[in-house]
Amino acid sequence: MLKRLRGRQGRNLWFLAFVAPFFLGLAAFVYVPIAWSAYLSFFDARNTVTPTKFVGLGNYAYLLQDKLFLNSLLVFAIFAIFIVPLTYVCSLGLALLLNNLKYGQAFFRSVFFIPTAVSYVIAAIIWRFVFFNGARFGMINSFIRSAGGDPVNWLGGGNNLYWVALVSVRLWLQVGFYMILFIAGLNQIPRETYEAAALDGASGWRLLRWITLPQLRAASVAVLMLLFINAFQAFDEFFNMLSSIGQYPPYGRPPLVHLYLIAFGGGQQDLGVGGAGTIILTAIIVVFGLGQNWVLGRNERRGAR
Repeated sequence: MLKRLRGRQGRNLWFLAFVAPFFLGLAAFVYVPIAWSAYLSFFDARNTVTPTKFVGLGNYAYLLQDKLFLNSLLVFAIFAIFIVPLTYVCSLGLALLLNNLKYGQAFFRSVFFIPTAVSYVIAAIIWRFVFFNGARFGMINSFIRSAGGDPVNWLGGGNNLYWVALVSVRLWLQVGFYMILFIAGLNQIPRETYEAAALDGASGWRLLRWITLPQLRAASVAVLMLLFINAFQAFDEFFNMLSSIGQYPPYGRPPLVHLYLIAFGGGQQDLGVGGAGTIILTAIIVVFGLGQNWVLGRNERRGAR
């Protein structure tokens, strides 16, 4: 029995040795916090992680009637409308350009992928103090002044220009990663397919529309799903760029920032409501993922007929 558990040449033991550290870290930092948040969401957990007052679905009912929480979902929708299609188009465009290069592919891939390794916090601080700080000597305002314009208060002043800073920093950070995913998808397309299409006279937009994009359907679904989830998890750029102006603008508090302020800010530390919000956001992401898989499977079945 022991020999069977060990496997041939102790392979099962080696498997456990390699997997156990990752699984323990995943359990400690992902599964246990999610389970504990779900537990706290059913209690009145102000300033404590060991509550005793059970409130059932009261925290969920409170959040679903909270105008600030509903507004934070609207902020996510606005952010997703900007960042998801923009990142998709830019990353796909870069992938198509680099995939057709004869020289320097590795260099340019590295150049566009390097920002992925930069911390979101560091990038947000750089964007805030160097590019969009609103001062006359800020980099963006320096270009505006050199063109004869007036300096702009990007992160304040009662305007909506902060979206330019938020979207641009997120785009710079993540476009290289999704470019690599699209390049991997392009490399899976047989060259014979393009050659056959060229013999039929297809080129340019027709080649992209009828050959490349259908062959990239799986990669596109994965990219769109990841973009949606990452947009839902937006926190660092909003918190580090907009909290400096003293008060968040009307559409500057996405769900995670709002829940963070409920659970850890403002002196209330309501972990029960924060946990309920976490479960609501998780449920929204799961429903979206299942719906996207259903639509994809339906389209594939329709195409197979």
